[in-house]
Amino acid sequence: MKQLEKQLLLTVLLAGCSIALMAKGEKSYISNRYPLTESQFLELPLGDIKAKGWLLQQIERQKTGLTGHLDEVYPQVVGERNAWLGGDGDTWERGPYWIDGLLPLSYLLEDNELQAKAQKWVDCILSSQKEDGYFGPDKDYDYEPGLQRDNSHDWWPKMVALKIIRQYYMATQDERVIPFLTKYFRYQWEKLPQYPLGHWTFWGQQRGGDNLDVVLWLYNLTGEKFLLELSELIHRQSTPWTEYFTQDDHLYRQNSLHCVNLAQGFKEPAIYYQLSKDRKYLDALVKAKQTIRTTIGLPTGLWAGDELLHYGDPIRGSELCTAVEMMFSLENILRISGDMQWADYLERVTYNALPTQADDDFTTRQYFQQTNQIRCDRSLRPFSTAHGTTDQVFGTLNGYPCCTCNMHQGWPKFVQNLWYATTDEGVAALLYAPSEVNVQVAGGIGVNIQEETYYPFDETISFRISFDDKKTKSAYFPFHLRIPEWCDAAQMELNGEPLKHDMNAGTSIAIRRQWNKGDLLTLHLPAKVHVSHWYDYSAVVERGPLVYALMMDEKWEKKEFATNEHVAYGNWYYQVTSDTPWNYALVSHYLNDEEIENHFIVEKGQQQDVYPWNTQNAPIRIHAKGVKLEEWREINGSTGPINYLNQMRVGTTEDLKDITLIPYGCTTLRIAEFPIRDLIR
Repeated sequence: MKQLEKQLLLTVLLAGCSIALMAKGEKSYISNRYPLTESQFLELPLGDIKAKGWLLQQIERQKTGLTGHLDEVYPQVVGERNAWLGGDGDTWERGPYWIDGLLPLSYLLEDNELQAKAQKWVDCILSSQKEDGYFGPDKDYDYEPGLQRDNSHDWWPKMVALKIIRQYYMATQDERVIPFLTKYFRYQWEKLPQYPLGHWTFWGQQRGGDNLDVVLWLYNLTGEKFLLELSELIHRQSTPWTEYFTQDDHLYRQNSLHCVNLAQGFKEPAIYYQLSKDRKYLDALVKAKQTIRTTIGLPTGLWAGDELLHYGDPIRGSELCTAVEMMFSLENILRISGDMQWADYLERVTYNALPTQADDDFTTRQYFQQTNQIRCDRSLRPFSTAHGTTDQVFGTLNGYPCCTCNMHQGWPKFVQNLWYATTDEGVAALLYAPSEVNVQVAGGIGVNIQEETYYPFDETISFRISFDDKKTKSAYFPFHLRIPEWCDAAQMELNGEPLKHDMNAGTSIAIRRQWNKGDLLTLHLPAKVHVSHWYDYSAVVERGPLVYALMMDEKWEKKEFATNEHVAYGNWYYQVTSDTPWNYALVSHYLNDEEIENHFIVEKGQQQDVYPWNTQNAPIRIHAKGVKLEEWREINGSTGPINYLNQMRVGTTEDLKDITLIPYGCTTLRIAEFPIRDLIR
């Protein structure tokens, strides 16, 4: 075995010289090896990107919240009994889900305690491998309430473990990883013809893209030809997402798919495109995006899926797992395709859907969020999959516990994808947030770039450049930047002087020049208020990457679950209610382009050192007018049915009320999709 490991490690090192952008022997950025498509954007080692500002506060709250302490909060599943640690407890996805977020968080924060927690799971995964290549739990147990103790051989949970091991290697280059993965993929190559991805459960078939991604990643390291054959086999056995998006009616037909499977499956055509080189796979994703926008889509970038798909009624639910898995899919699609529309889509999900579904301290979460959400309590809502009326409240296990374990990957992986190396020996900032990157450019020169910004709440982003070697004063390299699709008047300055460059919305630009130590590049992205239309032509107020929603007072009350509900839902939860009026319509003629600036007044706050994602600290407020619709009433805890677009005229200017809109991600209770009415004149 030791000899095999040495041979494989030598193969990797030799391969790396031909397939990666080498930096004087210090770092390599893995690019696609022939016959895969050529890479443009290359992942950086885990830990080379650091969060700053509000984003650092966010991931630090994960550390002190559920991410850092889930083994204490949820020991019955992710504690010592877990079968992935050698116990007789949970054998399935929930343990690996947690580590899939904990591990990158631990390296982003350089936190030894969190790294030790993750390392324990990594070591158990690596040491569990059998002679034939199989790894992980291999024994089923009798049913026990609150645990998943069967289908231990299912391919799906192992796909989550593969994601963990890949990230671990990106952080550590542990020499055990390559032989481990090679041996397991040979096992898959041998067994999949007899036991296909959907043999034990349908989850593996629907989520085969996660498996395929790691296989192709390993191929780029080793060049083993059987990995290409295995990739074709995995693609054939996976759900045919390309056909679903282009030929079938799944995105038009209610109850057709599970909401999270759509999010995870969304990446598969792009991942396979690298091997097929057929543009139809990327085109299928664009078509799917367009279809979702006009059928099941929500203004957060997600869709009505509670848990089955439905048309995008704003009182239908959207699962937290959908948000983090769609983010991961979009991160992959952006890197592979280089198409900037996926960066805009990713920011829409990240900066709107993600923050609102966990509390400020990251100690509770909500299973389903509603776009129009006027109370979070145990009222019976119209969800296709209800869990004892617990889906809307904030707790630890309410709804279903998968999200308790899977929520942790969202923010850390977003940080990890803020920056890329590029095959032209430069650097790319494709997503914007306060951060810092260390990257090697121009054949091996180490550069540090500080991204100073309050984005997405502010439109100015500054990049300050320095070099690792104090003797280095300058270097020539390309700096790639994205111009968001919502910005048609972008401007740049270099050291305070205007820098001219073609900056078309929805594209990336490359600034190729000699960069000097201390250079300050400033990007201005002016944002305007505009209104988009969604379910039944409802009006949604947007500005830049942010959706805005009615600001409501929020009363959080801690409640106890009944004793017989503890195993399923935890011991307690928070319900959130409000006495703020919510049944407002927006005035139709105020939404015209020539009127909107006069009737939606933007107010920016001054503080940038406070946590932004709540009503008290919301950094931006938009002041507007609304007209109350007395006939729009609450039904079973949700907004009742209403015709969002109605030609009836209601009230006069004297009946208008002042309303305040804040970023959707700052809200728990809200109206984000407004009816449209006109005034009596």
